[in-house]
Amino acid sequence: MPDSATNLNGRAALVTGAGVGIGRAVAEKLAAAGATVGVHCHRSRAEAEEVVSGIRERGGKALLLPADLTVPAEAASVVDEFATFSGRLDILVNNAGSPIQRARLEDCSLELWRQVLDTNLTSAFLVTQRAIPHLRASGRGAIVNNLTLSIQTGGAHGAGPYAIAKAGLEVMTRTLARELAPTVRANSIMPGVIETRHHETYSTPERMEQYRRETPLGRNGTAEEVAAAVLFLVSDAASFINGALLDINGGRFLR
Repeated sequence: MPDSATNLNGRAALVTGAGVGIGRAVAEKLAAAGATVGVHCHRSRAEAEEVVSGIRERGGKALLLPADLTVPAEAASVVDEFATFSGRLDILVNNAGSPIQRARLEDCSLELWRQVLDTNLTSAFLVTQRAIPHLRASGRGAIVNNLTLSIQTGGAHGAGPYAIAKAGLEVMTRTLARELAPTVRANSIMPGVIETRHHETYSTPERMEQYRRETPLGRNGTAEEVAAAVLFLVSDAASFINGALLDINGGRFLR
């Protein structure tokens, strides 16, 4: 059971991209803390159905929300449907995103550029904008945006468009922190190399081993460790943290 500061009983949390990886771990962690959870997915519906089923089997409340968040009407529908289901919306975790494919800026087509920005930045804008009235009504609303270490490293190995989109999300976090206070807090997390399907897709085993060697803690991170940080940021334990960026990288990048 969570302690009183991280107890989310009575609150409702929408997690985008919650079928796999970090999003899945976050959805499960917030549900375990007592929150009703909206489990959004796009291309990972089967996995998201497993998340919802697992939460319900453990006595929690969850709703499956399949949608393409780059489509304004679908982004709005996800927020509206979940708010109707839960009767409120207190927490928003903008986790959905993808590099789509690796490309150096000199080789990046305009089509890919727009797709990467829509997937990682515009989608978060659309969901957040729709969620703001609900988060304000909560009185202690919380937003957490999931960034990437590529912002700090400059998008190496063809991750430039992805890093640029996530950098925009970082600035959006700071803007929200100012615009929505005092009723809503907005913070970001910046995971380092986390052992998830993301890196199975976009990083070779050799590169993952290199990342491990470069990390002072001597290993890559887990999705569960990131989820624990998200739980802290959305809970009352972080009630005076607003506009912050939390590094979760094992010391691989020290600012």
